[in-house]
Amino acid sequence: MTAESLPAPDVTDRSFWASGHVTGALAPVLAEADTERGTLWPQTLASQYARFFRDGDRTVYEAHVAARHARLTRATLAALHDPRADRIDEVVDGVLLLCEQSTWCWAAHDDTFDRFGRVTPTVTEPYLDLGAGEVAAQLAWIDHLLGPALDDRAPGVRWRIRLETQARVLRPFTERRDWWWLGVGHPIMNWSPWIQGNVLAASLALEEDPDRRRAVSALVAEGIAAYWASLPADGGVDEGYHYWWHGAARALEAQDLLGFAGIEPSPEALDRIRATVAFPHSMHLGGDWYVNVADGAARPLATWPWNVVHAWARRVGDDAAARHAVSYRGLPGGLFDEFASLPRAVRMLSDTAWANAPATTSPLVGRVVFPSTGVAVARTAPGSTRGLAVSVKGGHNGENHNHVDVGSVIVALDGVPLVVDAGKPTYRAGTFGPDRYELWAVRGDWHNVPRIRGVEQAPGAQFAARSFEVSPARTWRARLDLGGAYPAEGLERWWREVVLDPDAEAVIVEDSWSFATAAPASADGSTAWHWLLAGDVTLAPGRAVVRFTPDDTPPSARALALTWDAEAVDAALDVRELDDPELAAVWGEHLTRLRLTARTEAQSGTFRVTMGPTGSGPQEDA
Repeated sequence: MTAESLPAPDVTDRSFWASGHVTGALAPVLAEADTERGTLWPQTLASQYARFFRDGDRTVYEAHVAARHARLTRATLAALHDPRADRIDEVVDGVLLLCEQSTWCWAAHDDTFDRFGRVTPTVTEPYLDLGAGEVAAQLAWIDHLLGPALDDRAPGVRWRIRLETQARVLRPFTERRDWWWLGVGHPIMNWSPWIQGNVLAASLALEEDPDRRRAVSALVAEGIAAYWASLPADGGVDEGYHYWWHGAARALEAQDLLGFAGIEPSPEALDRIRATVAFPHSMHLGGDWYVNVADGAARPLATWPWNVVHAWARRVGDDAAARHAVSYRGLPGGLFDEFASLPRAVRMLSDTAWANAPATTSPLVGRVVFPSTGVAVARTAPGSTRGLAVSVKGGHNGENHNHVDVGSVIVALDGVPLVVDAGKPTYRAGTFGPDRYELWAVRGDWHNVPRIRGVEQAPGAQFAARSFEVSPARTWRARLDLGGAYPAEGLERWWREVVLDPDAEAVIVEDSWSFATAAPASADGSTAWHWLLAGDVTLAPGRAVVRFTPDDTPPSARALALTWDAEAVDAALDVRELDDPELAAVWGEHLTRLRLTARTEAQSGTFRVTMGPTGSGPQEDA
């Protein structure tokens, strides 16, 4: 065990931890750590854990876990800045609380109920999930960062860290190789790099046998390589921007640690890395707003570690990705964020290239398309938030964290989405169970796609866009056939064409369809076009105007008008009050669905909706 077991300076490097840069960055953390030191730690109770199995709630237990982690992170950073006795004691208290916690696994992932019928952890059968990996990594970094101070103040604590981490994480990882998140009977997804990167950190810092340490590094290298190979060559991520941070970004962090252990990515992996580093800025609409698909939020509810993107963008030579990352340096938490977890916080704080990079603006790319996932984005004014931006999603309805959304459209005006995807609801027991597609935020009826003759899109990989074509001309067009996403009898095709016309400053969505037969007289339902709108909506014949002014948006933000043939459809507004805390944190108190119901069920036909800012062309301000 050496001071170089993980790539960051430990407590003995006083020139770093007492430097002006670190002192300034840590000032709010030190104040909070001093305030909470000596108070009761957040408690993780059996009754909170059991709630997931009893009533489906997972947030209460996980919130206490997160609060305990955050406090221990603050305590560790305070002790690194000034390793006096009371600050070291605070860290020791937090460490021992984790070591004495019955399980490091989150209840939502534990198999204790399925295997044993228990609603409390089975301590003899530790389950290696995201939560267990996070605890192991935090303890590993604490051991590396504060090891000498812990030995001086509390001999035995580091022995306990090793004992628990071996039993709960390192041995389960090496001795059981059928974990589903390794790709055994299940597609590889974000759990794989997230867990394996944390396992690697634990091994590098805590595994004293060099042969076993090398064995873990080799297994993780194999697993991360498999993750890179599972990504499409164009860099698309079917889980979207939000889960990019919990998948690709975790793999980049794991690759950093592998490099520290002397294992570099293969040329093939480096190609995938180069492609995926470009994904976040490609999804950027403006400010903190991003194109969101699947279980993704349209704006982040946390500060992401942009230093990771910056470092890899510089390594692979992607100037646009590096610029986008650096654009966050001038924002709160841009240089350092203790809520990002202890490993991410320390790596961000000790990244000198990041600390010294001059702040700049986001590139705001004009056009991008990811054929692998059927996602395309375009804006009227590349390099500026001013004007319209539109995204279209093809793909299929069996993707990771999938919503039923083939053909869905998002429209932003001046960098703020107004025609929206609701995004990720708060996870509960049923979120990933058989009732998932009864959740309103997941269903097709609450995405910007039609209900066809009373039929919603269906979940499953077989329900997919039959074609996806994008024309990159000045007047941008995306065209796809949604017919394959609907189990609608007699539906031959349903072409959706989305046009972005920069000269007219308009988005035009035109649907053209054909059925093999006319609609029966006793049809189960009508065709209706749905548009989910954020903000305040006013409705008039053939026209709806939506204005959304989040807290960080200037009061003068323009409104968006949607217009259509009023003779063809009946229009109505369905207001959805948001009682889900995660959705409300993004959108406010409500979202509104504009529902345009066809007055006749033609065997073939065309329907168009045009969107543009009010006050431009024929559309006056409402």
